[in-house]
Amino acid sequence: MTIMDEPRSPERRKQDVLDRLERETDIWVASADGDGVPCLVALWFVWDGEALWLATRPGNPTGRNLGTGRRTRLAFGDTRDVVLIDGEVEVHTREEVPAAAAEAFRAKTGWDPRGDSATYAYYRVRPHAVQAWHEVRELPQRHLMRNGIWLV
Repeated sequence: MTIMDEPRSPERRKQDVLDRLERETDIWVASADGDGVPCLVALWFVWDGEALWLATRPGNPTGRNLGTGRRTRLAFGDTRDVVLIDGEVEVHTREEVPAAAAEAFRAKTGWDPRGDSATYAYYRVRPHAVQAWHEVRELPQRHLMRNGIWLV
């Protein structure tokens, strides 16, 4: 998109978000510890149509924050085509992760944390709010989901 393009409709932006969830491999994951110290990392993910699945070590800052805080904000890397996803987190050990989620993660990323020598956990992020906009002209209608319900 260029600055001269007309703003996308909310329906088009929702479809663009869903397309990115299928197409992208990396997503920024923001979390905070109990003292509010922020942590921001990029992680691989897979979208199952209802939630995003991430994998990281449960003992690193992101794993600890997601496990105790149970909330995160996710974002794609492009600052001119913004997608922000606020979500609630469920933690699954590699032994209890649903096989379909683990296989989808392996198929998309080429990596299976269940077979790694280090301990990894899976984090299911169920979107609670989604915002998407391309520069200032789309800010007024940026909210596409609230309280886990698509608005469009």
